[in-house]
Amino acid sequence: MGHARDVGDPRGAMGRPSPGFVQAIARLTGWRRLGLAWLAGALGALAMPPYGFLPALAVSLSVAVWLTDGAAADRTVLRRLWPCFLIGWAWGFGYLTAGLWWLGQAFLVEADEFLWALPLGVVGLPFALGLFYGAGFGAAGLLWARGPARIAALAFGIGAAEWLRGHLFTGFPWNTLGMALAQNLWLMQWAAAIGLYGLTILAVLICAAPATLATGSHPRSRFGPSAAAAIVLIGMALYGAVRLGPPDPVVTGVRLRLVQPNLPQDAKFRPENRADIVDRYIELSQRPTEAGEPDPTHIVWPESAFPFLIQRDPDALAKVAAGLKPGQHLVTGAARAEEPLPGERLRYFNAVMVIGPDGVISDTYDKVHLVPFGEYLPAPLDAALRALGLRQFVAIPGGFSAGTLAAQRILTVPGLPPVAATICYEAIFPHAILPAAAPSVPRPPGLILNVTNDAWFGDTPGPRQHLAQARLRAVEEGLPLIRDANTGISAVIDPHGRILAQTELDKEIWLDADLPARIVGGTLYGQFGDAAFALMLAACLGGALTARRRP
Repeated sequence: MGHARDVGDPRGAMGRPSPGFVQAIARLTGWRRLGLAWLAGALGALAMPPYGFLPALAVSLSVAVWLTDGAAADRTVLRRLWPCFLIGWAWGFGYLTAGLWWLGQAFLVEADEFLWALPLGVVGLPFALGLFYGAGFGAAGLLWARGPARIAALAFGIGAAEWLRGHLFTGFPWNTLGMALAQNLWLMQWAAAIGLYGLTILAVLICAAPATLATGSHPRSRFGPSAAAAIVLIGMALYGAVRLGPPDPVVTGVRLRLVQPNLPQDAKFRPENRADIVDRYIELSQRPTEAGEPDPTHIVWPESAFPFLIQRDPDALAKVAAGLKPGQHLVTGAARAEEPLPGERLRYFNAVMVIGPDGVISDTYDKVHLVPFGEYLPAPLDAALRALGLRQFVAIPGGFSAGTLAAQRILTVPGLPPVAATICYEAIFPHAILPAAAPSVPRPPGLILNVTNDAWFGDTPGPRQHLAQARLRAVEEGLPLIRDANTGISAVIDPHGRILAQTELDKEIWLDADLPARIVGGTLYGQFGDAAFALMLAACLGGALTARRRP
């Protein structure tokens, strides 16, 4: 592949003298280059919920392109790898630090025990996850070519990096760049076909396109990418507006009540509060409905509703059942214990339970995708960390165990369509909502249920980001989303992503709503998963390679 002396040259990617500020950016080296990359990444976080300022990502990625132009100039292909990697790592470090700073709030809930580890969550996690972006920018640098094709190279590198970030080491797809487009109701409709990672490819292509305005010499290469980006955005919006159509129908005979108790996290798991907590849930569940509204047929309580094992407390279970009206059913989060085999310790699960008015637990789902360090300590570090007296955030002896079968995710609740259950951050994983095969379920799921406890993060962007990501799962799968949180934000969302009802953060409240019906026939993404994303990734790779082969 040889040298590419005019690629990324401060004179411009097509030989045209670029503006002075672009030349200055491209010529940066060392810590100045990495510092600007970090700041550019941090600026890009403003495109994420709850801000949703898309131009911030356009500026952020344009600066990243110009920095990579400088790193790729006058270098052989392999000599570009390290400087491009460092630019990507610094950009990702800044992006994730600015987007995930609220994680520090969780370390303050039990500050006497976890305050020392706050820098690990606020700085250490973004530092480590930035390596994915470093790998993505490194791959893009190897493909870097003249003019608009380098935008395709960057989309390939970042798209692949984001997919890997969402899958490797248990995965953490929080604030994936596609969320920059997934906050607008019209634009998010494309997730039904291409999913979150497909939106990520489009977000990079659209937001990095303005970089060519300052570096192209020919009008087509200079203005073409931005014009194409504008056309794509308009086309996406028009398609989304048409797809939305009229309001979705509702399931007859179903009336939901979501209970949001607003329990402080530092008081929630104290056993001495058990009676008061159960009484609080029951009282909110029994509040009278508004005039003319039907009584709820199903009550929903949030994740880990009880500071005890209700399955082992017949009196509490009877009390809960007595609070239900004839025909009502309760779907609640609850910790569950399983009797150990000889020589093994008692195993605990973060679960969802279905309880009828007879007090019988008729079905259970155990959380499959646990939160590392929050609900368990990763196996390679478990023994060493416990030897130092450390534990996971949730004070369960030995931590939670993961459910073994994803097919358990389908809950049978009398009076409801089959329920695809998710607990807490399980709802942020694309194409992981539904099991690959659930032969025991005669019909496809009719709704996604997400019970969560966002009290760990207080009044920060965290709960709002969590809601936005869960909302996108409804669009991807063509299913309504019922989300019940301990302290905001609880919501009922139709299969097109319209929020029909929602609660405020940090407020004790209940929410009554109908259940929207699923989209008949489902969605392309629900059927084929990330196939469209793979094709888009291959197209970006092919475009970048084709441009590199040109004289």
